[in-house]
Amino acid sequence: MFGRIFIGWFISIFLYAVALIAVSQLFDGFYIENFQTALLASIVLSILNAFVRPLLIIFTLPLTIFTFGFFILIINTITLLLGAKVMGSAFQIDGFLIAFIASIIISLLNTFLHGLVGDIKRA
Repeated sequence: MFGRIFIGWFISIFLYAVALIAVSQLFDGFYIENFQTALLASIVLSILNAFVRPLLIIFTLPLTIFTFGFFILIINTITLLLGAKVMGSAFQIDGFLIAFIASIIISLLNTFLHGLVGDIKRA
């Protein structure tokens, strides 16, 4: 059972790294040094998503409800910017707008890649 959980987590980390690399190819203001950095950034972002993101959601719950959940996009952007700050010069994002657009694209790519991997596992 633990092996399955670990494999699932590793696949998610790998797919997130692929999405980060893809977004870095789309924008000049979104820089990732190499794929190893993307993997490390994926691990950092998964930790931030597990611990910091829920706290941000709780603290901003009235605003999130008022905006019908769209404030979650801002929380995703803040989490991505925090991840870039933690990583230092190996992972840089030039501004909030780039991070906002990148977080949306990363979410869409991640959903697509997870669906693709799910289809491959079922075949």
